[in-house]
Amino acid sequence: MSLQTPPPKVQTEGKRPPAPKTNTKVPVQRKVPEALPLKSEREKTNAFSRLTTRVFKKPAIQEIVREPTAGGIVFRLSRDRKDIEILLIQDSKGRWTIPKGHIEPGETAKQTAIREIGEESGLFHIQVLMWLGKIQFQYRRIDKLVLMTTQIYLVRALDDAETPTKEQWMKGIKWFKFNDAIDAIEYEDIEKLMLLAKNKIRQGL
Repeated sequence: MSLQTPPPKVQTEGKRPPAPKTNTKVPVQRKVPEALPLKSEREKTNAFSRLTTRVFKKPAIQEIVREPTAGGIVFRLSRDRKDIEILLIQDSKGRWTIPKGHIEPGETAKQTAIREIGEESGLFHIQVLMWLGKIQFQYRRIDKLVLMTTQIYLVRALDDAETPTKEQWMKGIKWFKFNDAIDAIEYEDIEKLMLLAKNKIRQGL
C-alpha cells in the first residue's frame, strides 16, 4: 500500500497575497511543492510504485523523523530603484529555487538562513528583515515518515558589489528581475512567499 502524501501547508504572516495574473490564452504549467518531484517525474514514480507494489510489499512505517530547515528570499533593488531583484540558485536537477538548508544543532532558524545564504550564494553582507512564513510537507523514506518544515525569511543584500558565487553541486546562480524570478521559480509554495515578500517591500516593511 502506497503512502498518500498530502499537499504542503504554507503559513504566512498576514493575508495571503493575491494569485499572480496569467494570460488565459497561454497554458500555464502548475508549479509543484518544494522538494516534491515534478509532475512528469511523479507520474513515472507512481507508475513504478504501482509495478513494484505488486511484487514487493513496502515495509511498515517504523519511525517518524522531523527535519527542520530554513532559508531566505534574498532581494535587492535594481539600479534605477524601480524594480525588485531576487537571487535564485539552480539545483543539481536544474530547478531554480532559493538558498536554504537543514538547521544544525544549537542553531536558530534565522541563524541557519544566514549561514545557508552565505554557503550557497557567497553573500555575507545581508540583513534579515522579517520572517515570511513556513512550508510543511511530508514524504516517505523507506520505513521512515519524514516531516519537514522550512522557515523562510525576507533577506536584503546590502552590498551590490558582492558577487554571488555558487557551490559546486549547483548548476547556476543569478539575480532575476522580480517577474522573471516568478516565472523561473519551480515551486508553487515558494512563489506564494515571494509575492508576499514583494508586498512587504513595496509597503516599506
